[in-house]
Amino acid sequence: MIRRFAKSEDGAAMVEMTIVSSLLFALVFGFVDFGYAFYQWNAATKAVQIGARLASISNPVATGLATAAPTTTPGAPVAEGAYPAFVCKYTGNAGACNGDATKFSAADFSRIFRGDTAFTNDNTCPALGANQRPGMCHFFSGLHRDNVVITYTATGLGYQTRQGGPVPTITVNLQNITFQFFFLKGLMGFNNIAMPSMLSTVTGEDLKSTAS
Repeated sequence: MIRRFAKSEDGAAMVEMTIVSSLLFALVFGFVDFGYAFYQWNAATKAVQIGARLASISNPVATGLATAAPTTTPGAPVAEGAYPAFVCKYTGNAGACNGDATKFSAADFSRIFRGDTAFTNDNTCPALGANQRPGMCHFFSGLHRDNVVITYTATGLGYQTRQGGPVPTITVNLQNITFQFFFLKGLMGFNNIAMPSMLSTVTGEDLKSTAS
């Protein structure tokens, strides 16, 4: 009886199929998850491009930018580094530029984050209405305000006493974002892979909300 049981191959195919199926499912789910990670990468890239474009034609989030450049020599160039860079971002629910909340415009940040939709003091991303421009959140679902950093830098553009203030170079980048995995998160713990910081840099234009 024992010898016959030891030589029996009944059920071997089922065991082999179980092993192969486990590997096959892990491979398929891995392709799905990494495909979704690639989609997140593309969505984040598009979001910063849209954010930089909106920032270049909208009122600056940094309210102190308009008076930041020197005015001692009207018509003279605004030299590179003529004023400190304004770094504007949210920390939790508090927005500030260079740590100063009084120099931060939540409404103008919202226009970049949400486009032309109504301002709300949270991370919501309202649906677009007719003829409304999309914001960053419409291209990258799940994006939060504190993931977005907007920087205005003096790079030698514009001239002193220019109406509307200096012409900054504007950089929009994302921070503190991790790739979202579903299947591999439970199987292999793929839940803490940080997305590399990506950015888009443009030259400021009219810097007013009525620009198209």
